[in-house]
Amino acid sequence: MVHPLTPTAALDGGPARKRTPVVERPAPLREAVFEALVEMIITRELQPGQHLVEKDLADALGVSRQPVREALQRMHTEGWVDLRPALGAFVHIPTESEADQLLAARSLLEAESARLAAEHATPEQIEHLHELQRIGEEALAVDDEEVLVSANASLHTHIVKMSANKVLADLRASVEHRVRWYYLPIAQVRSKAAWEEHAELIEAIANRDAGRACTLMRLHTERTREIYQEQRRQKAAKGN
Repeated sequence: MVHPLTPTAALDGGPARKRTPVVERPAPLREAVFEALVEMIITRELQPGQHLVEKDLADALGVSRQPVREALQRMHTEGWVDLRPALGAFVHIPTESEADQLLAARSLLEAESARLAAEHATPEQIEHLHELQRIGEEALAVDDEEVLVSANASLHTHIVKMSANKVLADLRASVEHRVRWYYLPIAQVRSKAAWEEHAELIEAIANRDAGRACTLMRLHTERTREIYQEQRRQKAAKGN
């Protein structure tokens, strides 16, 4: 935060000059609380629509209520939490439109990242892709949903990093958390096919086939988008 500029008298008696703004040091505790609460939402420890009580969250995280209050304000600004007058904070319930727009944007970003990754990948980066694929397949074999989601996110993030396009990486990072949030409910439904698609994608990148890598990533991310929509429709039908 930058303090407002305030006039001060010049030492030589001349006209008033503006004081240099003072920049406050960052608050790592507030940031840590924000990240912890977002992670709890992503993993569904805090469910969509759940009422968030500052005292309960502070006790659970072992902090005072102040950093929790500040984190909730930021989470409201970024769309993780809804603040309702006289009622408090509630975990945001994603709408079908929000999810569809996010997953559509993700598809465009990641298809381009895969194309560029095939052009710029180093042998070491390709080897790391194979390692992430192995972790995902092992998690799939034992139905470890949390590791599946984490490995999936890591693999996609690594491909974006391999693109060597910082702007693209920054744009993708801005939607990464929410993609994980939406992906978790369909992780088990999507998993076997998703990791088979990953294997094909890695092969295309390793073979420097940029066009095929782009096409495979687009189809891969679009399929995730379609399954998410199907799951929402099925859930809505059961609710009726």
